[in-house]
Amino acid sequence: MLDQTQIERLEAEPVNSAKMRQPLYAARKKIFPKRASGRFRQFKWLVMAITLGIYYLTPWLRWDRGPYAPDQAVLVDLANRRFYFFFIEIWPQEFYYVAGLLVMAGVGLFLLTSTVGRAWCGYACPQTVWVDLFLVVERAIEGDRNARMKLDAGPWTIRKLGLRTAKHLIWLVIAIATGGAWIFYFADAPTLLGEVITGAAASIAYITIGVLTATTYTFGGLMREQICTYMCPWPRIQAAMLDESSLTVTYNDWRGEPRSRHAKKAQVAGLPTGDCVDCNACVAVCPMGIDIRDGQQLECITCALCIDACDGVMDKLGRERGLISYATLTDYNANMALATAQGTLPIRPSLIRTGDGEFSDKVAHFHLRKIFRPRTFAYMGLWSMLGLALLYSLLTRDRLEVNVLHDRNPQFVTLSDGAIRNGYTVKLLNMIPEPRTIVVRLEGLEGAEMSLVGSELPAGRSFAIPVEPDRLKTLKIFVRLPVARIQGATQTFRFVAEDKASFESNQYTATFNAPESSK
Repeated sequence: MLDQTQIERLEAEPVNSAKMRQPLYAARKKIFPKRASGRFRQFKWLVMAITLGIYYLTPWLRWDRGPYAPDQAVLVDLANRRFYFFFIEIWPQEFYYVAGLLVMAGVGLFLLTSTVGRAWCGYACPQTVWVDLFLVVERAIEGDRNARMKLDAGPWTIRKLGLRTAKHLIWLVIAIATGGAWIFYFADAPTLLGEVITGAAASIAYITIGVLTATTYTFGGLMREQICTYMCPWPRIQAAMLDESSLTVTYNDWRGEPRSRHAKKAQVAGLPTGDCVDCNACVAVCPMGIDIRDGQQLECITCALCIDACDGVMDKLGRERGLISYATLTDYNANMALATAQGTLPIRPSLIRTGDGEFSDKVAHFHLRKIFRPRTFAYMGLWSMLGLALLYSLLTRDRLEVNVLHDRNPQFVTLSDGAIRNGYTVKLLNMIPEPRTIVVRLEGLEGAEMSLVGSELPAGRSFAIPVEPDRLKTLKIFVRLPVARIQGATQTFRFVAEDKASFESNQYTATFNAPESSK
């Protein structure tokens, strides 16, 4: 166990200070975040590995859909206007599924933010993930915080030039890999990779790689926290999602103040002392360059690295963890009232502890049940209903569609025997990657028969039509009705398309036109 004076005090000033805001167009001050270690840092490593793995590896996953469809598990096939996601195939007219997923993502983000604050920003946002990856490279080449600051402030030497060149080259390779991985979602990945390497790929592929390489390199390596502070709208929006029961990263000044690096001397002098030893470890590890002790700030992405840094210091001092912690505003206000005697005194840590130094039973602590409140259940219920509705629609959707267009000119033709003939364009849509034989038949319009233009099949009330996998088949059909069966100027009937093998069917109600005098 160490004394307060044995804890290293880092010379770390917040770049983005809540007490003294920089002008909007001030030159950027570089941030050199120190390496952190702890449970939240480990969780961030895990999230980074999972998210990067999903992004880079997903285009290479295979999924057997048979000989008539691509075997790439996730594919946005723009040429054939299809979206494949494992066993799910989405057609252009089914884009509402994608829209539904986007709505679910929005509601899920509201749910996450109202519950645990900006957890998305701190752990899973692409900007955060790639900045973390770029920082790993930077630390590996240039060293930790002090070494990087010394290198940045020093003159340009061969060593500095070599280190900076190596760092930026690796950043560039990561950026190229990022742009390259994106295009593999839009074509067969192995084939496209060979075309890109040999220079045979379409120009749009190289343009996409170039644009994404530039943005990844710039956003992840050069701009970093500026993207979150100035370009991202979410820091401004998320405040409306929070309430007094939302978890946020909080400096518990009700136990940390007054700060002192010489607590023993202050105690001998009868002065109150808090747990904060003003070591600045929380400032040094912050990738956004803020001091969490200044309170909630727009720049804070709640990555919780300051919690890890502070917990490490508390462990060395033999004190309870949680000087900086995830806390709700309700608990914070209750503890602050306790530490200030309901606001009548300055903060006195002695008011929150018993005589043996333990926390009083009146100190509010976080419990998981506190995040389950009506607002949470409302968001969760809405999110669940959207998901169930999409799932139900997906499982019950038709994979066979028939659409009919009546000839406009002429609307009907009178044949030599007095019978009336109408022309129709019938479209059969086979929405599965297998060939089908679709039976098209008339339902209603007694006495009518149809003939298939361009076919030698005899006229009748049904035809068996072969349809290629994942294709639209267009037929030209004439429907003939004897004059004795005509019951008016317009009669309705149905074209029924049916797959006998799967018992799937679809129908379209059409109109048969005849002259008034034929009745």
